[in-house]
Amino acid sequence: MSIPTPTTDLTQGLANLANYGLTIVPGVLTGDRLKATRDALYRAAESDRSRTREQKFGLDYGHDDSNQRVWNVLSRDPLFEDMAFHAVALDYVKAVLGWPALLSNLSANITGPGGGEMVLHADQLYMPEPWCDEPQGLNIAWCLDDFTEANGATRFAPGSHKLNRAPRDDEQDVETIPMEAEAGSVVLFESRVWHKTGFNRTPDQTRAGVFGWYTKPIYRTQENWFLSLRPEIRQFANDDALTLLAFKSEGLGLVNGASPA
Repeated sequence: MSIPTPTTDLTQGLANLANYGLTIVPGVLTGDRLKATRDALYRAAESDRSRTREQKFGLDYGHDDSNQRVWNVLSRDPLFEDMAFHAVALDYVKAVLGWPALLSNLSANITGPGGGEMVLHADQLYMPEPWCDEPQGLNIAWCLDDFTEANGATRFAPGSHKLNRAPRDDEQDVETIPMEAEAGSVVLFESRVWHKTGFNRTPDQTRAGVFGWYTKPIYRTQENWFLSLRPEIRQFANDDALTLLAFKSEGLGLVNGASPA
Protein backbone atom coordinates (compact mmCIF):
# COMPACT_ATOMS: atom_id res chain seq x y z
CA MET A 1 0.00 0.00 0.00
CA SER A 2 1.38 3.38 -0.97
CA ILE A 3 0.36 6.91 -1.93
CA PRO A 4 1.18 8.34 -5.37
CA THR A 5 4.21 10.49 -6.11
CA PRO A 6 3.33 14.22 -6.22
CA THR A 7 2.75 15.52 -9.73
CA THR A 8 1.85 18.77 -11.49
CA ASP A 9 0.60 16.88 -14.55
CA LEU A 10 -3.20 16.80 -14.70
CA THR A 11 -3.36 13.58 -16.73
CA GLN A 12 -1.16 11.76 -14.23
CA GLY A 13 -3.10 13.27 -11.35
CA LEU A 14 -6.38 11.96 -12.75
CA ALA A 15 -4.80 8.53 -13.17
CA ASN A 16 -3.71 8.68 -9.51
CA LEU A 17 -7.26 9.52 -8.46
CA ALA A 18 -8.59 6.56 -10.42
CA ASN A 19 -5.99 4.12 -9.03
CA TYR A 20 -5.41 5.38 -5.48
CA GLY A 21 -8.37 7.67 -4.78
CA LEU A 22 -6.03 10.64 -4.23
CA THR A 23 -3.27 12.70 -5.78
CA ILE A 24 -0.86 15.41 -4.61
CA VAL A 25 0.05 18.61 -6.47
CA PRO A 26 3.21 20.21 -4.99
CA GLY A 27 4.12 23.87 -4.75
CA VAL A 28 0.75 25.46 -5.53
CA LEU A 29 1.14 28.06 -2.77
CA THR A 30 4.62 29.47 -2.21
CA GLY A 31 6.52 32.31 -0.56
CA ASP A 32 4.60 35.35 0.65
CA ARG A 33 1.25 34.01 -0.59
CA LEU A 34 1.61 30.84 1.49
CA LYS A 35 2.64 32.81 4.58
CA ALA A 36 -0.17 35.33 4.20
CA THR A 37 -2.79 32.60 3.77
CA ARG A 38 -1.47 30.67 6.76
CA ASP A 39 -1.49 33.82 8.89
CA ALA A 40 -5.06 34.61 7.79
CA LEU A 41 -6.27 31.17 8.87
CA TYR A 42 -4.57 31.26 12.25
CA ARG A 43 -5.99 34.76 12.81
CA ALA A 44 -9.50 33.49 12.08
CA ALA A 45 -8.97 30.50 14.38
CA GLU A 46 -7.77 32.72 17.22
CA SER A 47 -10.74 35.03 16.71
CA ASP A 48 -13.16 32.10 16.98
CA ARG A 49 -11.42 30.74 20.06
CA SER A 50 -11.25 34.07 21.87
CA ARG A 51 -14.96 34.64 21.22
CA THR A 52 -15.93 31.05 22.15
CA ARG A 53 -17.34 30.44 18.66
CA GLU A 54 -15.69 27.09 18.13
CA GLN A 55 -17.85 24.15 17.08
CA LYS A 56 -17.06 20.45 17.22
CA PHE A 57 -16.93 18.43 14.02
CA GLY A 58 -19.18 15.39 13.92
CA LEU A 59 -16.40 12.96 12.96
CA ASP A 60 -14.01 14.03 15.74
CA TYR A 61 -13.86 11.79 18.79
CA GLY A 62 -16.00 13.33 21.52
CA HIS A 63 -13.28 13.19 24.18
CA ASP A 64 -10.66 14.96 22.05
CA ASP A 65 -10.57 18.76 21.69
CA SER A 66 -7.27 18.84 19.75
CA ASN A 67 -8.93 19.67 16.43
CA GLN A 68 -10.18 23.19 15.82
CA ARG A 69 -12.59 23.49 12.91
CA VAL A 70 -12.90 26.93 11.28
CA TRP A 71 -16.09 27.15 9.22
CA ASN A 72 -16.87 29.29 6.17
CA VAL A 73 -13.30 30.46 5.68
CA LEU A 74 -14.40 31.70 2.24
CA SER A 75 -15.92 34.72 3.98
CA ARG A 76 -13.00 35.27 6.39
CA ASP A 77 -10.38 36.69 4.02
CA PRO A 78 -10.11 37.30 0.23
CA LEU A 79 -7.08 34.98 0.12
CA PHE A 80 -9.43 32.03 0.58
CA GLU A 81 -11.37 33.04 -2.53
CA ASP A 82 -8.16 32.49 -4.47
CA MET A 83 -8.03 28.93 -3.14
CA ALA A 84 -11.70 28.07 -3.73
CA PHE A 85 -11.61 29.19 -7.37
CA HIS A 86 -7.96 28.41 -8.13
CA ALA A 87 -7.18 27.07 -11.62
CA VAL A 88 -5.77 23.83 -10.20
CA ALA A 89 -8.99 23.24 -8.25
CA LEU A 90 -11.23 24.05 -11.20
CA ASP A 91 -9.27 21.83 -13.60
CA TYR A 92 -9.73 18.83 -11.32
CA VAL A 93 -13.34 19.60 -10.41
CA LYS A 94 -14.34 19.83 -14.07
CA ALA A 95 -12.42 16.67 -14.98
CA VAL A 96 -13.67 14.54 -12.06
CA LEU A 97 -17.21 15.82 -11.45
CA GLY A 98 -18.10 17.49 -14.73
CA TRP A 99 -19.66 20.91 -15.05
CA PRO A 100 -21.59 22.54 -13.52
CA ALA A 101 -20.47 21.57 -10.02
CA LEU A 102 -20.96 23.11 -6.59
CA LEU A 103 -18.61 24.31 -3.88
CA SER A 104 -20.30 22.63 -0.94
CA ASN A 105 -18.03 23.94 1.79
CA LEU A 106 -14.70 25.65 2.42
CA SER A 107 -13.55 25.02 5.97
CA ALA A 108 -10.30 24.45 7.81
CA ASN A 109 -8.97 22.03 10.39
CA ILE A 110 -6.11 22.83 12.77
CA THR A 111 -4.75 19.82 14.64
CA GLY A 112 -2.89 20.54 17.85
CA PRO A 113 -0.34 18.47 19.77
CA GLY A 114 -1.44 15.41 21.66
CA GLY A 115 -4.43 14.26 19.67
CA GLY A 116 -6.66 15.12 16.76
CA GLU A 117 -7.32 11.65 15.39
CA MET A 118 -10.62 11.38 13.57
CA VAL A 119 -13.04 8.54 12.82
CA LEU A 120 -12.17 6.69 9.60
CA HIS A 121 -14.75 7.71 7.01
CA ALA A 122 -15.49 8.59 3.40
CA ASP A 123 -16.96 11.91 2.35
CA GLN A 124 -20.14 10.74 0.62
CA LEU A 125 -21.65 9.12 3.70
CA TYR A 126 -25.00 10.72 2.85
CA MET A 127 -25.41 8.36 -0.13
CA PRO A 128 -27.16 4.98 0.13
CA GLU A 129 -25.00 1.94 -0.54
CA PRO A 130 -23.76 0.38 -2.66
CA TRP A 131 -22.33 3.54 -4.17
CA CYS A 132 -22.26 4.01 -7.91
CA ASP A 133 -18.92 3.45 -9.59
CA GLU A 134 -17.94 7.12 -9.74
CA PRO A 135 -17.33 9.78 -7.08
CA GLN A 136 -20.06 12.23 -6.19
CA GLY A 137 -17.64 14.73 -4.70
CA LEU A 138 -14.02 15.85 -4.61
CA ASN A 139 -12.17 17.14 -1.56
CA ILE A 140 -9.27 19.51 -2.15
CA ALA A 141 -6.97 19.98 0.85
CA TRP A 142 -4.58 22.92 0.97
CA CYS A 143 -1.59 22.22 3.22
CA LEU A 144 -0.73 25.45 5.03
CA ASP A 145 1.79 23.66 7.25
CA ASP A 146 3.98 20.69 6.44
CA PHE A 147 1.92 17.50 6.74
CA THR A 148 3.98 14.80 8.43
CA GLU A 149 3.21 11.49 10.08
CA ALA A 150 4.37 12.94 13.41
CA ASN A 151 2.05 15.98 13.34
CA GLY A 152 -1.07 14.06 12.33
CA ALA A 153 -1.12 14.18 8.53
CA THR A 154 -4.37 12.96 6.98
CA ARG A 155 -4.23 9.18 6.68
CA PHE A 156 -5.66 7.27 3.72
CA ALA A 157 -6.52 3.72 2.77
CA PRO A 158 -5.44 3.97 -0.90
CA GLY A 159 -7.69 2.03 -3.25
CA SER A 160 -10.57 1.83 -0.75
CA HIS A 161 -12.71 3.92 -3.12
CA LYS A 162 -13.05 0.84 -5.32
CA LEU A 163 -15.14 -0.86 -2.62
CA ASN A 164 -17.97 1.64 -3.23
CA ARG A 165 -18.98 1.74 0.42
CA ALA A 166 -18.11 3.37 3.73
CA PRO A 167 -15.87 1.67 6.30
CA ARG A 168 -17.68 -0.43 8.91
CA ASP A 169 -17.29 -0.02 12.65
CA ASP A 170 -15.03 -3.08 12.79
CA GLU A 171 -12.78 -1.62 10.06
CA GLN A 172 -11.57 1.42 11.99
CA ASP A 173 -8.17 -0.21 12.43
CA VAL A 174 -7.50 -1.01 8.76
CA GLU A 175 -4.06 -0.08 7.49
CA THR A 176 -3.75 3.58 6.52
CA ILE A 177 -0.86 5.64 5.19
CA PRO A 178 -0.06 9.24 6.18
CA MET A 179 -0.29 11.73 3.36
CA GLU A 180 2.99 13.55 3.91
CA ALA A 181 3.33 16.76 1.89
CA GLU A 182 5.16 20.06 2.14
CA ALA A 183 3.34 23.27 3.03
CA GLY A 184 1.90 24.79 -0.13
CA SER A 185 0.93 21.42 -1.60
CA VAL A 186 -2.61 20.52 -2.56
CA VAL A 187 -4.02 17.06 -1.89
CA LEU A 188 -7.06 16.02 -3.92
CA PHE A 189 -9.11 12.99 -2.89
CA GLU A 190 -12.35 11.66 -4.22
CA SER A 191 -15.42 11.20 -2.08
CA ARG A 192 -15.34 7.41 -1.74
CA VAL A 193 -11.79 6.94 -0.42
CA TRP A 194 -11.44 6.13 3.30
CA HIS A 195 -9.44 8.63 5.34
CA LYS A 196 -9.07 10.32 8.72
CA THR A 197 -7.04 12.97 10.50
CA GLY A 198 -3.94 11.44 12.05
CA PHE A 199 -2.76 11.65 15.66
CA ASN A 200 -0.47 14.62 16.33
CA ARG A 201 2.39 13.13 18.37
CA THR A 202 4.54 16.27 18.41
CA PRO A 203 4.96 18.31 21.60
CA ASP A 204 4.54 21.73 20.01
CA GLN A 205 3.45 21.61 16.34
CA THR A 206 0.06 22.57 14.95
CA ARG A 207 -0.95 21.45 11.47
CA ALA A 208 -3.44 23.43 9.43
CA GLY A 209 -5.28 22.51 6.26
CA VAL A 210 -8.09 24.18 4.33
CA PHE A 211 -10.58 21.79 2.74
CA GLY A 212 -12.65 22.65 -0.30
CA TRP A 213 -15.48 20.16 -0.73
CA TYR A 214 -17.00 20.13 -4.24
CA THR A 215 -19.94 18.01 -5.40
CA LYS A 216 -22.08 17.24 -8.39
CA PRO A 217 -24.86 19.86 -8.70
CA ILE A 218 -27.69 17.57 -7.55
CA TYR A 219 -26.64 17.78 -3.88
CA ARG A 220 -27.42 20.57 -1.46
CA THR A 221 -24.33 22.44 -0.28
CA GLN A 222 -23.15 21.98 3.30
CA GLU A 223 -22.67 25.73 3.69
CA ASN A 224 -25.69 27.87 2.86
CA TRP A 225 -23.91 30.48 0.77
CA PHE A 226 -27.10 32.48 0.30
CA LEU A 227 -27.02 33.29 4.03
CA SER A 228 -23.34 33.16 4.99
CA LEU A 229 -21.40 34.52 2.01
CA ARG A 230 -19.69 37.89 2.29
CA PRO A 231 -21.68 40.07 -0.19
CA GLU A 232 -18.74 41.36 -2.23
CA ILE A 233 -17.70 37.82 -3.14
CA ARG A 234 -20.88 37.42 -5.16
CA GLN A 235 -20.71 40.99 -6.44
CA PHE A 236 -17.31 40.53 -8.06
CA ALA A 237 -17.40 36.79 -8.83
CA ASN A 238 -16.79 35.48 -12.33
CA ASP A 239 -19.08 32.95 -14.02
CA ASP A 240 -17.22 29.90 -12.72
CA ALA A 241 -17.36 31.17 -9.14
CA LEU A 242 -21.08 32.05 -9.45
CA THR A 243 -21.75 28.53 -10.72
CA LEU A 244 -19.84 26.91 -7.86
CA LEU A 245 -21.78 29.02 -5.36
CA ALA A 246 -25.15 28.17 -7.04
CA PHE A 247 -25.95 31.76 -8.02
CA LYS A 248 -25.64 30.74 -11.67
CA SER A 249 -27.59 27.59 -12.50
CA GLU A 250 -28.27 25.11 -15.27
CA GLY A 251 -31.38 22.95 -14.99
CA LEU A 252 -31.64 23.12 -11.18
CA GLY A 253 -32.01 26.15 -8.92
CA LEU A 254 -33.72 28.29 -11.55
CA VAL A 255 -35.83 31.38 -10.91
CA ASN A 256 -38.86 31.65 -13.21
CA GLY A 257 -37.22 29.14 -15.53
CA ALA A 258 -33.92 30.99 -15.88
CA SER A 259 -30.56 31.18 -14.10
CA PRO A 260 -30.69 33.75 -11.28
CA ALA A 261 -27.35 35.23 -12.41
